[in-house]
Amino acid sequence: MTGFEKLCEIVARLRAPDGCPWDREQTHESLLPGLLEEAYEVVGAVRGHDTANLREELGDLLLLVVMQAQIASESYHFQIEDVIAEVAGKLVTRHPHVFAKSNARDTGAVVKQWEEIKRKGNKTGANYLDTLPTALPALMRAQKGQAKASRVGFDWTDPADVIAKVEEEMRETKEAVASKNSAVIADEIGDLLFAVVNLARKNKLNAELLLQAATNKFVRRFNQLENELKAQRKELGEVDRAEMDAIWNSVKVDANSRD
Repeated sequence: MTGFEKLCEIVARLRAPDGCPWDREQTHESLLPGLLEEAYEVVGAVRGHDTANLREELGDLLLLVVMQAQIASESYHFQIEDVIAEVAGKLVTRHPHVFAKSNARDTGAVVKQWEEIKRKGNKTGANYLDTLPTALPALMRAQKGQAKASRVGFDWTDPADVIAKVEEEMRETKEAVASKNSAVIADEIGDLLFAVVNLARKNKLNAELLLQAATNKFVRRFNQLENELKAQRKELGEVDRAEMDAIWNSVKVDANSRD
């Protein structure tokens, strides 16, 4: 018995009538928060270059995949073997440059070929972007949608046009704020965010990671601000904005001098 087969057997035993009450109570829906959490913990381990933790987190994520498949099998929908067979078949079909004959030799050509195969395999008549997952984080979903549109030729060709679009959306956002119409303001800020994501994509950067890094930088500098106040025997909320700005600017200067 392989290690994977042993894992599947353990999960089935936990879900059995005389198994674990907690495991038996789980549903597809109830496991979703844990699935998302474990996926993000995998991301954290990769970004932290923590190989040992990555091994553990991948195991936790795999466990939840097996749990989802086990629950499905109990309702006779599908089994884990069906999941494996489907993804294996998909990989072979969508990599003709490896398993068959194809002229795709660089990454760009491979991605374009992948999208063409997906479109040809769409027998439902669904629209091209209907496959864009709605559960993705907003920045990630925006960038993925833009990238998919780009693969069929709907994209800016000149990077300067993207910057111009960001500036246009910024002007419209300022006008919306001046109008004090909350619905218009919300709409324009959304357009501005979408344009900024496009700017990141056109520069081959990941908007989700960029915002994460910017947030981490903000947290790091705000912690320094708070620590400086504590050193002065002061507390957040007890000093005025001007004093906090002075410390914040000092923190920024120190950070820039170290970079």
